[in-house]
Amino acid sequence: MQSMLAFALQLLIFPGIIFLLFMAFFFEWIDRKVVARIQNRYGPLYTGMSGILQPLADFIKLLSKEDLMPESADKMIFTLTPLLSFSLVLTALFLFPMASSRAIISFEGDLVFLIFVLTLTILNSALAGYGSASPYSIIGGVRSALQMIGYEIPLAISLAGPAFSAESLSISGIVEWQASRGLWMILLQPLGFIVSTACLLAELEMIPFDIPEAETEIVAGWMTEFSGRKLALFRVSKDLKMLLASSLLASLYLGGAQPLGLAPPIIVFLAKSIFMLLLMSLLRALFARFRIDQMISGMWKYLIPLAILQVMLVCLGVGRIK
Repeated sequence: MQSMLAFALQLLIFPGIIFLLFMAFFFEWIDRKVVARIQNRYGPLYTGMSGILQPLADFIKLLSKEDLMPESADKMIFTLTPLLSFSLVLTALFLFPMASSRAIISFEGDLVFLIFVLTLTILNSALAGYGSASPYSIIGGVRSALQMIGYEIPLAISLAGPAFSAESLSISGIVEWQASRGLWMILLQPLGFIVSTACLLAELEMIPFDIPEAETEIVAGWMTEFSGRKLALFRVSKDLKMLLASSLLASLYLGGAQPLGLAPPIIVFLAKSIFMLLLMSLLRALFARFRIDQMISGMWKYLIPLAILQVMLVCLGVGRIK
């Protein structure tokens, strides 16, 4: 009974749903402040200290807005896709060991499950655009599906590198392998880290890969017709996905929550995740948007060969670090 209660508290409070939601809002605030500073703007400023509560305020404001649905939209798809987006990303976040060496949900093969969930989130975005029955939304959905064709393969190959080195398909297992060797995977697989970071920028639809949501071309892409609670769910799902991408890079390449000195594991994990967020925010502030053809051809011509090269190097050297 006590173990069930402890699991429920972990799932709901820490490091569960409530903690993840607040961290997602915090990550959005960091991203907005970093990009604003680089662009010589202030960013969020008034709501809370230095505007730290602005993402939460935006979320509450959207919840209070009128929830509209186009007459020609597919009502089932239009209603279910925001819920599915939120639940998929939240489920994937339970696979990361944040407060200890093991995640809330951990099993051999959870890395493969994570890649599957990330694919479903993009397919859900494409479905949301199709279900909106709007030309802007449909174009955004098609772009999202096309973009997935470009980055999904190099992302999967690059994530296979850490799994091969640790001889484990579990995220917790890869983190424990790095802790047992006192070595971060980024030192062994820098090419895989570069490829994974670029692909996750595309997964997040962040500049220079914000093609499905290009405001200057197709309004808000596949999210154009969503408003109120549905848009709030999509927005918080995007923040959670930002946390997921940062956590994935921190876990597989920076050692995750392995202790550093006297710092608690959760502090170590968040510090590494925030570092990865700062890197991605810096990249999105420095680059301009690619065209969809440039994105796909670049991923296939350059990132796939680099990812394959990294895996080949790992396979040639696997077993040397015991």
